[in-house]
Amino acid sequence: MLDTAHHAKPYVRETLDTRAMHFSISETQSRMHLKRPDALTLEYTRTMTGFLLFKPRPARIAMIGLGGGSIAKFCHRHLPTSHMTTVEINPHVIALRDQFDVPPDGPRFRVIHGDGASFVRESAERFDVLLVDGFDLEGQPPALCSQRFYDDCVDVLAPDGLLVANLHTGHKQFDELVERIRRSFAGSALVVDDGECSNSIVFAGKGGLLARQPVGPVRCPRGLSAEAWTQLMPAFARMVSALQRMQA
Repeated sequence: MLDTAHHAKPYVRETLDTRAMHFSISETQSRMHLKRPDALTLEYTRTMTGFLLFKPRPARIAMIGLGGGSIAKFCHRHLPTSHMTTVEINPHVIALRDQFDVPPDGPRFRVIHGDGASFVRESAERFDVLLVDGFDLEGQPPALCSQRFYDDCVDVLAPDGLLVANLHTGHKQFDELVERIRRSFAGSALVVDDGECSNSIVFAGKGGLLARQPVGPVRCPRGLSAEAWTQLMPAFARMVSALQRMQA
């Protein structure tokens, strides 16, 4: 399923100040400010990057789904000690990486053309954070939301590792997908709405990570720039509120 013929070809739309990737006019896969290509312009991407509340200094990050590279670019810029691997199955998406200012591969950043489910199942590496944001023309592929997949996510994470999964709130199996994640992670899952009522982000911790998270005032993680904190602060506030409800 890695050859070009098996995958839909996205198209790019531009305004005076943005560039966006679409599979259809009704769905925006990624959006970039032309003057601030590293900024997180979609609310769900800011919520996903809220993983920094739990893992402020991850050594190794993996991401399933490149899109326009919004989260990958943000991490590359603002987490200079982190190594990031992004896996994208659609070669047409990878072909657009230069149009979306995705950094070239280097010592701490790489984009792999591959199947995300296979990568998670077969990787010998262990990651502190695993971000799952893989969608195609039909929505979320079944291979990226099965019970087997979430079990494999547990295995590929380091001790105290964190899964961050983007789910469409309107998915007909939304509740079941959340339950699958909870089942794989021994009940340790936090659901946070993205603030735009279209996506929910599920944070699932390995080794009791979420249960040990202190609940208090929303603070900027040590070492995070003021520019990054300004973008992430509202998401952090939603996450803390959800964590308080979960721990009550």
